[in-house]
Amino acid sequence: MAMPFPSTDAPTEARFDNVPKFEDLDRLSIGEIADMPPDLLLALQEAAASETARVKRLKDRFEAALAQRYGAATEVERSAQGKTSGTVRVEDDGIVVIADLPKKVSWDQDRLAAMAERIRAAGDDPTEYLEIAYRVPERRYGAWPDAMREGFAAARSETTGKPVFRLETRDR
Repeated sequence: MAMPFPSTDAPTEARFDNVPKFEDLDRLSIGEIADMPPDLLLALQEAAASETARVKRLKDRFEAALAQRYGAATEVERSAQGKTSGTVRVEDDGIVVIADLPKKVSWDQDRLAAMAERIRAAGDDPTEYLEIAYRVPERRYGAWPDAMREGFAAARSETTGKPVFRLETRDR
């Protein structure tokens, strides 16, 4: 099999002495990055994962500090406004702190199905009140007998998402 990129017999560490580092990627074109040898791409991918984890840890710490500093004040303000969720604003030495506490709503699917049947039995259209969605988990679909899958095939479409590439050394 032909190798799309030239390789050398130099040790990996020596090859990386004078090569781009993760922080240099901004100044390189996509083509220049794509033309790098696989071992350098692997090293850069590992650096990217490490940096992403580091930034996430720092962001989590910073957000915890903001919650510690402003959590009580924003809860007092939210309560004063008669809210249990949503956005409130408080001021701290000329800085406006905007705190959002999103509302998460979940619905009991079995009870909603029963309500839809009651609405239908009363002669009304349940879709005037409810959004009704049907889903088939792909794992279940794959486990069905062929005859069952054939019956559902016309209702199923398949698309792909963004490709993801992961590099590893052979010994992993």
